Amino acid sequence: MSIVQVLATRYLCNMEGTAQRIDKWLWQIRLFKTRSLATEACKGGLVKWNEADVKPARELKIGDRIQIKKGPLTVVVEVLGFPKGRLSPKQLDEYRIDHTPQEEIERIKLIRETAFVKRDKGLGRPTKKDRRDLDSWGLWD
Repeated sequence: MSIVQVLATRYLCNMEGTAQRIDKWLWQIRLFKTRSLATEACKGGLVKWNEADVKPARELKIGDRIQIKKGPLTVVVEVLGFPKGRLSPKQLDEYRIDHTPQEEIERIKLIRETAFVKRDKGLGRPTKKDRRDLDSWGLWD
C-alpha cells in the first residue's frame, strides 16, 4: 500500500468516525469470529494497547498499535480506520496494517511442521499401544 493510499484511507476514515470500541474493531477486521470472543480476549488480557491490558470498551484512534495473542502467535496491527460494518477479507488492508514480525510467522510455520506425526500409509488406525506411545511423547491431541 503506497503512502498516498494510506493518507487517502485515513482521510476517508476520518469522515466515518474518529474513534471506536476495541472489541468492535477487532471483530470488524476479522481478527475474531464473534464480537463476544473479542470481548473475552480483551477481558482475559490477550489484547494489549501500548503494552498495557485493555478493557473491551477502550476507544481506539487512528494510528494506535494493538497486540493480540492468538495461541502461540502475537499479532501486531496498526489502526488505519474504522469501518461501518464487518469487512470482507479483500477490504482488510484499507483499515489496518499488519506489523507482525516475520520471525513470529516463521516460528508458527516451524511449529506446524514439527508437530506433524508421520505414519506410513496403509498402517491403518493406531493400536492401543501406539496411541499410548504417542500420548507419552505429547504428539497426539
